[in-house]
Amino acid sequence: MAATSSPTPLSSRELWTVLGAGAVALLVVHGLGRFYYTPLLPYLVSDGVLSSSEAASLATWNYLGYLMGAMLAIRWHRVDHIRFLLPLSLVVHLVTSLLQTQIENVDLQDAVRWLNGVANGIVFVQAPALILEWLVRRNRASLSGLVYLGVGIGLLVSSAMVSLSADWLSGAGRWWPALVLSVPLCWWAWRVLRELDVPVTGPGETEHTPAKPGKSPLFDRASIPLFLSYAGAGLGYILPMTFLPLLATMQLAPGDWLVDGSWLIVALATIPSAWIWNHLGARIGDRLALRLNFVVQLLGVLAAVIWPGPVGIVLCGVLVGGTFLGSVLLTQRIARALHPHQGPRLSAAMVALYAFAQMAGPWLVKQWLDAGGTLESGFWIGVGALVWGLVFALLVPAQAPRR
Repeated sequence: MAATSSPTPLSSRELWTVLGAGAVALLVVHGLGRFYYTPLLPYLVSDGVLSSSEAASLATWNYLGYLMGAMLAIRWHRVDHIRFLLPLSLVVHLVTSLLQTQIENVDLQDAVRWLNGVANGIVFVQAPALILEWLVRRNRASLSGLVYLGVGIGLLVSSAMVSLSADWLSGAGRWWPALVLSVPLCWWAWRVLRELDVPVTGPGETEHTPAKPGKSPLFDRASIPLFLSYAGAGLGYILPMTFLPLLATMQLAPGDWLVDGSWLIVALATIPSAWIWNHLGARIGDRLALRLNFVVQLLGVLAAVIWPGPVGIVLCGVLVGGTFLGSVLLTQRIARALHPHQGPRLSAAMVALYAFAQMAGPWLVKQWLDAGGTLESGFWIGVGALVWGLVFALLVPAQAPRR
């Protein structure tokens, strides 16, 4: 079928099916790949599969894989590359999910979680990119952000699946529900995405072609504060998003509903967050909204260390879960406003920086635990990172300097 810029031939059913496929792909790799580990972590520790220090190391390997996957997706960004790497990465997710059900050796787990992270990084960049190209040709690009609903729904699904299977699975076998659900979802998502009418060359190539040399540098007085702020966001949010259920296990009585419920709270807060911060940015401006986002996020992480117990756990889950997607959305929009000719390069750099900051978080916690610190005090790392991010968010200018 020939492509057309008119929205008339595009039915609502087709539009929402494609957006749904993208959301499902992100649900699989993020909800059933990366963040399934968070509510599962207390059970793996109680089963004797991991220690707290080994758990932090395992998370670091997964985030390192995500960073490398994102970099691979940036390097191989053409539509023909995506059509090859995207289904391959979904298969890698399934294979590593199967291996996770069989392996309890810590070193092998590190390798498997690293490879799972590589697949996650590739899919997280390429699935939205493919859908965006499809939407641009139909004048529906403004809807592309809806694919990220899969992240919030994935957190909710992961929380429910871990809780429901907690009493009848143990050890590495606790990964089985993630694998079983991933198989049909991967098949359906790729079945839809492979049919998208997107040319290998043409408009898509222009979208991913860097601006001509001399237009503007990637790093300047306008973008550097934004990069530094975004690094603080990545490091600050990843600690509660990795360790909050484990922290609840340490602070609360055995069997307390918040051991599982803390992740459910995060998931429920995440689902509407993209819409809320998108709307708020449009009303008060993205820069002011980003600063407010940092303040709310900071209060969330601070609550976990100042009020240990139910109050701190609930506040952390609500405030961090309801903000971290907003910081991503707002920062990406501000970056494009500062350097409109460098959108693809800035987006690529932001993805890599955020992934690196996420990788650094669990590694720093591991060093702290190995030095004799506690997980509760390790959350101060997140507090410091968000203070850093807020300070540099205050320094981001309204527009790039004239040259």
